[in-house]
Amino acid sequence: MHEKAIAILPARGGSKRIPRKNILDFHGKPAIGWPIQAAQQSSCFDRVIVTTDDAEIARVSQTLGAEVPFLRDSTLADDFTGTTDVIRDAVEKLNLPPKTLVCCIYPTALFLSGNDLARGKDQLTENVNWVLSLGEYATPIDRAYGMIDATGRVAARNPEKMPMRSQDLEPAYFDAGQFYWARAETWLDKNARVWDGAASVILPPERCIDIDTPTDWRRAEHQFALLEMEKNASSHPD
Repeated sequence: MHEKAIAILPARGGSKRIPRKNILDFHGKPAIGWPIQAAQQSSCFDRVIVTTDDAEIARVSQTLGAEVPFLRDSTLADDFTGTTDVIRDAVEKLNLPPKTLVCCIYPTALFLSGNDLARGKDQLTENVNWVLSLGEYATPIDRAYGMIDATGRVAARNPEKMPMRSQDLEPAYFDAGQFYWARAETWLDKNARVWDGAASVILPPERCIDIDTPTDWRRAEHQFALLEMEKNASSHPD
C-alpha cells in the first residue's frame, strides 16, 4: 500500500554568511534546485513543498516544480527559529493527517540523492520516530583534544582512550544536514527530539558537505565538479 509522503524544504531569505544562498547559482542551477530534483526523482513523494518567507525564493521554487502553498511568517524566519518549529508550522498549515510521512530536506543539500531519501523512508517504521542523514567522523572523536586556556594549552577529552589504537575505537557520526524523516504527528509534538528513537542513513564522506560559510560553498563547488568528472569517466571508459 502506498503511504502518502510529503517533502518540505525550509528556505528562508535572510541567510547572513552566504547571502541568498538558497537560490545562488550552483553549477548551473539555483542551489535549492538540486534537492528539489533529488526529491522529484526519488519517487518517494506525493508533493514537494517549499516553506519560505521570501517571494523570490518562492518564485524560483515554483519554476523548479515545487509547490509554495503559503508564505512563512517572518517570525519563523529569523536567526533563532529552529527547523522543527518551521516544519511544525508547515505541517499545521497543510493540515496533514497524523501518520503522513514528512521529510524535511535542507535547501542546500547539494549532494542529496533520491536513493538516500528512499532508504530513509524505508526505515521509518512503527518503532522508529526519526530517520536522519549522518556522516562518519574521519578520525575517532574519543581521541579528541580540548583547549584548557587562552594560551593554546590542550588536554585529552578522554584520557583513558588515548593509548588505544584507532581501529579499536567505536566509530562516531555527525548530522550530515541533508534530511529528516518523521511522521506528521512527530513533527507536531513540541517535546519530540530528533535524536530520540532515530535510525539513520550513512552518507559517504565525499557527499557530506554542510553549507554554512563561503569556504563550505567553494569546497562544495570543487567537490561537485570532481564527482561529475568521475561520473563521466565511469560512463565513458577508454
